[in-house]
Amino acid sequence: MSAVMDHGGHAHGHDDHSHDHPHGWRRWMFATNHKDIGTLYLLFSFTMLMIGGALALGIRAELFKPGLQLVNPELFNQLTTMHGIIMVFGAIMPAFVGLANWMIPLQIGASDMAFARMNNFSFWLMIPAAILLVASFFMPGGAPAAGWTLYAPLTLQMGPSMDAGIFAMHILGASSIMGSINIIVTILNMRAPGMTLMKMPMFAWTWLITAYLLIAVMPVLAGAITMTLTDRHFGTSFFNPAGGGDPVMYQHIFWFFGHPEVYIMILPAFGIVSQIVPAFARKRLFGYTSMVYATASIAILSFIVWAHHMFATGMPVTGQLFFMYATMLISVPTGVKVFNWIATMWRGSMTFETPMLWAVGFIFVFTMGGFTGLILSVAPIDIQLQDTYYVVAHFHYVLVAGSLFALYGAVYYWGPKWTGVMIPEWKGKLHFWLSIISFNVTFFPMHFLGLAGMPRRYADYPMQFADFNEIASIGAFVFGITQFLFFFVVMLPAMLGKGEKAPQRPWEGAEGLEWEVPSPAPFHTFENPPKLDATATRIVAE
Repeated sequence: MSAVMDHGGHAHGHDDHSHDHPHGWRRWMFATNHKDIGTLYLLFSFTMLMIGGALALGIRAELFKPGLQLVNPELFNQLTTMHGIIMVFGAIMPAFVGLANWMIPLQIGASDMAFARMNNFSFWLMIPAAILLVASFFMPGGAPAAGWTLYAPLTLQMGPSMDAGIFAMHILGASSIMGSINIIVTILNMRAPGMTLMKMPMFAWTWLITAYLLIAVMPVLAGAITMTLTDRHFGTSFFNPAGGGDPVMYQHIFWFFGHPEVYIMILPAFGIVSQIVPAFARKRLFGYTSMVYATASIAILSFIVWAHHMFATGMPVTGQLFFMYATMLISVPTGVKVFNWIATMWRGSMTFETPMLWAVGFIFVFTMGGFTGLILSVAPIDIQLQDTYYVVAHFHYVLVAGSLFALYGAVYYWGPKWTGVMIPEWKGKLHFWLSIISFNVTFFPMHFLGLAGMPRRYADYPMQFADFNEIASIGAFVFGITQFLFFFVVMLPAMLGKGEKAPQRPWEGAEGLEWEVPSPAPFHTFENPPKLDATATRIVAE
């Protein structure tokens, strides 16, 4: 071991450290390195994406034609419920945490995350939770069928799988809170000298704000599901009308968590797009400061809009007006972001490599989802469209074309830094075009279905909705198969190191500390804090 060190006790280069990290299964089981944990999170979330996607295809297969084809209405409701829970808590959120683990230390010049063992624990907590969720289908009475929002009084009538679901959500919430504490402490305490907060990359900023949101709202969800649990087993009547409880109170508590949660799933995506667009426009991000303030504004405003999910519950007109205007207000900082991305591209030297395609696709399709959300914020319109397929279209435009497309952009953008291999452009572009076309074929017709009055979460429907449902189901199967192929055709070869070697700086216009280390990124980076230049995007030699 001493042969590796020179007289000053410094290691020669990065690769001489191979003796000090475990190999084989121990490396992953007891991982404390932020890159390994990031990889575990990303693999876990992709697995859950495939499981949640399989449930979605079950839904779309049933809806291919009117009448009952494959599943009974009870199982259909189980599919819709578990599809939502698995996608939100098992796929989208862990994927962003995986990116945070991988990229934040690299972006701010830190040696690792602040609490390495807690980082390991917060990942491994997710495995039993995922098993509980998937196993709920095999419990007496089947999986929970109360919708992913778990509204009372349905939750009070479900079988034992409901308790498994509640337990799983508690564990996932604990994992989220630990991950958030880790991210906040890392960003606030471990930045390299010269990396001031206002010089941080946008991805680090959006995650700092997201982490505060998570710590604020995860305990609210824990409270709501704990009250559900005591109603089910311990004779309380929080939400049970027979004992003087109020089911609408559950909705208030749930959405006080649920609406900031929507922004938890989109703010890191904004950060990713704010990294990719300047790189391929070869310009600095337009209005960096306004982007930071807009992100913070979205986070603060997200706490005062929750009841726009509840316009049809019979709230007083004053309440409707307040939540209507607050919801319209939150679209302003979101609009600021879209404007800044377009202004960054304006007169830039644009090229359209795969990451940029995903980023531009994100801006286009996410903006459509934002506009349908603005339409739904108008209370009288929302009361007509409540629980129709218009709402399904809206939130899939935000969460699939928003969160998921940004995640894919990040994989293609930072992937060479993770694997040391360039992903062939033709593979990435094929994945992008198949995804964006099949996504729109799936979800665009749902706007018309909703406007025509087709309710969501129904296993059967009248004949007049047949054509659009058939189109949507075909699109969904193409989209699902495309994501399956992405793993085997794009990611697996890259993870196995097959392909053209990636240079240290694979994208000409990319700025930031993550491009100052070799590709693939070494196991240990920035053991001594790097000295940064005035822009905090490059390392100066001492």
